[in-house]
Amino acid sequence: MDARDLLIDEFNRIQELYADLAGAEGDLHARPSGTGNPIGWLLWHLARVQDDHVAGVAGTAQAWDSFESKFGLPFEPGDIGYGHSSEEVSAVRISDPALLVSYHSAVHQQTLSYLDRVTAEELDRVVDRRWDPPVTAGVRLVSVVGDCLQHLGQAAYVRGLLA
Repeated sequence: MDARDLLIDEFNRIQELYADLAGAEGDLHARPSGTGNPIGWLLWHLARVQDDHVAGVAGTAQAWDSFESKFGLPFEPGDIGYGHSSEEVSAVRISDPALLVSYHSAVHQQTLSYLDRVTAEELDRVVDRRWDPPVTAGVRLVSVVGDCLQHLGQAAYVRGLLA
């Protein structure tokens, strides 16, 4: 298995877990202990990070451009949830879990479209020189996978707390 196939497998697993969590019965907005991140915010944030970071590496528009108005959130268009205050976390109100699934499915398709054309040379391409060592496309994608899996684990944990 080469790196491209491994990344495709990882992102397919993320998509499957995402759809299962978003589609499960339960409250998307319940905050553990009154201040923890709710499932709806965790899933929205995960999708926004994947969308933002993969589109940035791929040099494409974000899927969010077609979904932002459907969510109707009180944030700037480029907001991905990083550094949100407790009040901002509470402002993420998802009226329909299917909207989360639809958005992440669009993000997933864009991710797969990028991965379809990825080569070893592309994965070695430097995409961010602000770090030492500079970040390559491959390292950025691995970082996105790690972030997504952490947030999926958090959402699953919250789902278990609420059950």
